[in-house]
Amino acid sequence: MIHPTALIDKAARLADDVEVGPFSVIGPDVEIGAGSVIGPHVVIKGPTVLGERNRIFQFASVGEDCQDKKYAGEPTRLVMGDDNVVREGVTLHRGTVQDRSETTIGSRNLFMAYVHVGHDCVIGDDCVLANQVTLAGHVTVGNFAILGGLSAVHQFCHFGDYAMAGGGSIITKDTPAYMMINGNPAEARGLNLVGLKRRGFSREAISALTVAYKLVYRQGLTVEQAVEQMRDRFDLDEVKHFADSIERATRGIVR
Repeated sequence: MIHPTALIDKAARLADDVEVGPFSVIGPDVEIGAGSVIGPHVVIKGPTVLGERNRIFQFASVGEDCQDKKYAGEPTRLVMGDDNVVREGVTLHRGTVQDRSETTIGSRNLFMAYVHVGHDCVIGDDCVLANQVTLAGHVTVGNFAILGGLSAVHQFCHFGDYAMAGGGSIITKDTPAYMMINGNPAEARGLNLVGLKRRGFSREAISALTVAYKLVYRQGLTVEQAVEQMRDRFDLDEVKHFADSIERATRGIVR
């Protein structure tokens, strides 16, 4: 299960059935859960905790020191859930003590080739980051989010649940839940209707979200006025979540 050319520190903790390919390097303070497959030429540095059934492809770098100039070698962490796929050349960096001291990745995410996840990022579950997506430090990505290839997200931005960014998007503001954005700089293109339908959202929820979207983006209201009106008109959880994702924005929202 472990290739004889792989270098695994004695202090690393690997489940009995973990596979490690040739010329991979796994350092101390690394924990890898059952059913995981580490391909050839992978570097995993700790402190890093990987859950179960993760698959790491060749030339990926997981848990490396971050690129923040403030970083001075502190023992920060990267924690990953289960069933993630990390493709070729992906770089996932640990956190900084100036923020959370941890980069956190959920479960069932797909990181396509050459994705970069910077320090202190938080990524939810069931996301797709297409080829060469770049997340600066301190970025938060919700659940079921999709970032198109070559997209870049500015530090401290939030990218909401079920949101989608088209390829090449330059995202410098927060993206509310359920939105579809694209461009440089990224602009709102509408609701991610196809994604919502594929995820089983009801007609009632989609209809209400369409009205809520128009309040924010089509009626000439301030953001505060739009949120107040949608909360007054709808009692659906989906609309409440949309409103919440707008109100917690710290960098303004993509318009």
